[in-house]
Amino acid sequence: MKRQVPIFLVFLCGLTMVIQFFVPHDYSDVLFQYANDFVIVIGILALPVGIYSLMKNTVNKAMRDPKERIFSALTILGFLVMIVAGLKREWFASSTSLSSNMFNYVLVPAQATLFSMLAFYIASAAYRAFRARTVLAAVLLVTAFVVMLRLIPLPEPVATWNAEFVRWILEVPNMAAKRAILIGVALGAITYSTKILLGIERAYMGTD
Repeated sequence: MKRQVPIFLVFLCGLTMVIQFFVPHDYSDVLFQYANDFVIVIGILALPVGIYSLMKNTVNKAMRDPKERIFSALTILGFLVMIVAGLKREWFASSTSLSSNMFNYVLVPAQATLFSMLAFYIASAAYRAFRARTVLAAVLLVTAFVVMLRLIPLPEPVATWNAEFVRWILEVPNMAAKRAILIGVALGAITYSTKILLGIERAYMGTD
């Protein structure tokens, strides 16, 4: 019974949302908006669960590995500082507030550092992918080279010819591949959603 009731509720709610999508009526729009409000409420209620999970995993990691204790302590300290900084709305609204300074001078530089490191991984992956071992790899290498030439100030009329060729690449073969990928993703999403509605996929319920 503990399994059948959630599966039935998921099937009923999912089928209702599928039907309302094809019903052009005001009640259908109201139902869609009402369901979106429920999603927001569930997300807000899930926030304490996420905070509890973060704190629990951080403490457990610190207890298991002494090398991780300094990082766990910094995680908990940063979490507490941001909570204290956001207690008063005027503290957050001010451009010189503690929360604004933490966001501008800690979080933003940390994100920039992570994205900078990611650039090296992208360059390494591009080097491995663009090695012309096959005909298709050679086509990919030449296409990437032509597209990157658009960023270089070339003399006329080469710049105009290259710009037109790049535009054709982006609008014809690239768009065709992108649409094929989107169709594949949509079909996969439909298949996965159908499995959830029929009770075949039960990962959202934990271990079966």
